[in-house]
Amino acid sequence: MAGGAREPVFNVPGIVLSVLAALIGVHLLRTYGLSDADDGYFLRAFAFVPGQFTFALNPDAVAGELTRLAEEGDRQRLAIAQFLLATGRPRFWTPLTYAFLHADWTHLSVNGLWLAAFGAPVARRFGTFRFLALFAVTALGGALAHYLMRPVDLAPVIGASAAVSGLTAAALRFIFQPGAPLGPRTWYGPLSPDEAARQPALPLGAALRDRRVIQFAVIWFVINLAFGVLAAPLGMSDYGVAWEAHIGGFVAGFLLFPLFDPTQPKAPAYPNS
Repeated sequence: MAGGAREPVFNVPGIVLSVLAALIGVHLLRTYGLSDADDGYFLRAFAFVPGQFTFALNPDAVAGELTRLAEEGDRQRLAIAQFLLATGRPRFWTPLTYAFLHADWTHLSVNGLWLAAFGAPVARRFGTFRFLALFAVTALGGALAHYLMRPVDLAPVIGASAAVSGLTAAALRFIFQPGAPLGPRTWYGPLSPDEAARQPALPLGAALRDRRVIQFAVIWFVINLAFGVLAAPLGMSDYGVAWEAHIGGFVAGFLLFPLFDPTQPKAPAYPNS
């Protein structure tokens, strides 16, 4: 329309598109640029394997896990575990780099769509640096939670799900507020996406009492636990879903939100009557 402002084709912050491009680029490289053998080495170099870290501290515990796999006759998993453990040294960058690897295009698509939906308001609120910092911290939180629950696990953990879960949890602290993306409209009318994302956030105590936040979190936890339990039996994944990492990322994003949140703008004052 004449005189109307043009909306961007992709109404998603540039940093979110950049992260999506990085995730897609890595998967394209693994899918079309590497042989199966080279991809195995790539996975060993950048996937997070809890048992690699435990082996440096308690090799007997990891040896016990290898023995268990051998006794179960699971030759494929045993071979993969031995390959991932071959160097005997932990790779200290993998609790972050695992977030850029995905099992297949479906895995990547689900994480990408969720990242676009919930990462966008967080990126608008935080800006590039804070957004990337939270992405990294929640990925690390997911890896830590998975490690604490499965310290001798020798299956590779990959995917941006923990970081995306953390961004989702961070968004819950403000998206239901008046004027925010999913909140009620304010008396001063609809806001631009940037303004909506910068509405005052809920303090932790208030967030834990907010009905919408609680409902969303409960549904999110149930879905993640269900997928974690049913993925392998239903043939959706050979190793199941790393639900522990998802929960670790979610909790980190929800609790650490104030450390990354910039100064809160004040809502406009009501006009004089």
